[in-house]
Amino acid sequence: MTRPTINDIARAAGVSKGTVSRVLNGHSTVAVRTRAQVEQVMSELNYVPDPAARHLSWRTGQTLGLSTLPGDPLLSPYQVLFRRALEAHTAPAGVQLLDLHGELAQVVRFPSAVLLMHIKPSDTRLDLLAARGVPVVLIGHHPQHRWVAPDDQNGAGLATRQLTEAGHRQLAFLGTGESQVARDREAGFRAAAQAVGAEVSTLPGGFTVLDGYRTVRRAWEGGLRFSGLFAASDEQAVGAATALQDLGLDVPGQVSVVGFDGLPELPLPLRLTTVAQDIPRIAEVALQLVREALAGEAVRGEYVPVTLQPGQTVAPPPRSLPP
Repeated sequence: MTRPTINDIARAAGVSKGTVSRVLNGHSTVAVRTRAQVEQVMSELNYVPDPAARHLSWRTGQTLGLSTLPGDPLLSPYQVLFRRALEAHTAPAGVQLLDLHGELAQVVRFPSAVLLMHIKPSDTRLDLLAARGVPVVLIGHHPQHRWVAPDDQNGAGLATRQLTEAGHRQLAFLGTGESQVARDREAGFRAAAQAVGAEVSTLPGGFTVLDGYRTVRRAWEGGLRFSGLFAASDEQAVGAATALQDLGLDVPGQVSVVGFDGLPELPLPLRLTTVAQDIPRIAEVALQLVREALAGEAVRGEYVPVTLQPGQTVAPPPRSLPP
């Protein structure tokens, strides 16, 4: 008797091959009823997944590009953790991970597929890769492309409510509005702040420790006052907290600080209160989407949940703000 294939399962269950693949890989995006239907058909047909085929679902010699924008620090803590999470899956499968840093228009030979980091409005990389016929997966969200992203807006809401529930009503958001990540996190911040009638200020700045330090120090010395700060990245939060301490302020006694990313071992004496991304899960979903793209399966996207990690940088606000 011929061994049943994934195509046989999809046909008998009345679903797509991609749906069967997601059931086999344990993805939470499949409806409970559909999952049960697929599993029943697999049982009836005595289908047994081939572990080797699932592990080596890439073709030998395939390459995967990781595209970052000019000016993005390649050795940032987040970038290093994300690349390690990708390599945990690509290296055993013999897939080469390539850094595409800078302008994609200068690339002569494109890899089999590309992961795009740090999406911006009207990102020219999308049109360029589409013209070359290169499958794309976004680390970010887009209605017409495959994507995976942390739940930035809800995560920003968690961070902001950590401040407002402590009593803070004079808040600041530290981040730049150019990237999709910062826009989503600012939107979540503003929604949560407005829900309690808090006053809000925005401090435009990049995602690094130095950016956070310079932006917050300049703003405070210029007269801006706030008792609670939500930074769009942990690195910014560390820079902001250090700037406030250098100005003679107590963190969190006078100003509370919350970050986003959940990065380990950042240089701050206090344990940072932050919203943690599930970086290994984001990498896993991204690579599954790449496989689906190479197989010509339907376009989809997935938000990966985030979690609040309470630390030592949030306390009730002072009775009055420092002069």
